[in-house]
Amino acid sequence: MKIGSSRQSVADTNLKLCFPNMSEDERKRMLKANFENTGIALFETGMGWWWPNWRVKRKVKVKGLEHIAKAKEAGNGVLLLAMHYLSVEINCRAMGTQHPTVVFYRPHNNELMEYFQFRGRGRSNKYMLGKRDVKGLIRSLREKETCIYLPDQDYGRSKSEFVPFFNVKDAATTTGTLIFARQKNVETMMVIPTRNEDGSGYTIEVTPALENFPTDDDVADVTRVNQELEKAIMRAPDQYMWLHRRFKTRPTPEDPSLYKKS
Repeated sequence: MKIGSSRQSVADTNLKLCFPNMSEDERKRMLKANFENTGIALFETGMGWWWPNWRVKRKVKVKGLEHIAKAKEAGNGVLLLAMHYLSVEINCRAMGTQHPTVVFYRPHNNELMEYFQFRGRGRSNKYMLGKRDVKGLIRSLREKETCIYLPDQDYGRSKSEFVPFFNVKDAATTTGTLIFARQKNVETMMVIPTRNEDGSGYTIEVTPALENFPTDDDVADVTRVNQELEKAIMRAPDQYMWLHRRFKTRPTPEDPSLYKKS
């Protein structure tokens, strides 16, 4: 918190926007816990990128793999919707040790960091696809792969709908999810990673496939995605990446920013 004052302001603003009825003391406690979890995440990145498989497996329990198995037996590909929990690096690696996946991600702008990120996240998983390789992810789903996609951040005005996310009425929410979910023979599930509160390691849960999803109504579908994300985040809200400017894109360009400059 001492070196990340701008991110502290972002996280605090997000908590105020999402939980307007939360007391100031409670919000401050969550903010502090969130930065503690951010510090832990720095070490977890090293664990996820460089630990051997046996050591990762010892710390992580994966639940719900039977839902993926059922989809595969039916001849379907699987779209796993994930969220930016701070333990994402260790849990992405851990998921691969139990069920190797195709990971859709944003390449790092720094070439050196991208070198480590690409190889670290790809360990134990099948392969990585950059965020612009939409056709590649569609091809993977058609090949009946299990693919991970994170729809919880603000990806800009293009291909987005403004729907509720927590207490924010108009949150820019990507419709990219629907491009993949609407492919033939694809089942959509949530994958929820959390750090165990007792310090024993991590739990990853794959939920049953979303029923009657997607429909032909973009607004209703992305609203439902946000609702599923909210339920997942509330399992361990202090472990979520509140440092991201989730509400930076406003319904119209003229709308004032929700984030004060610091």
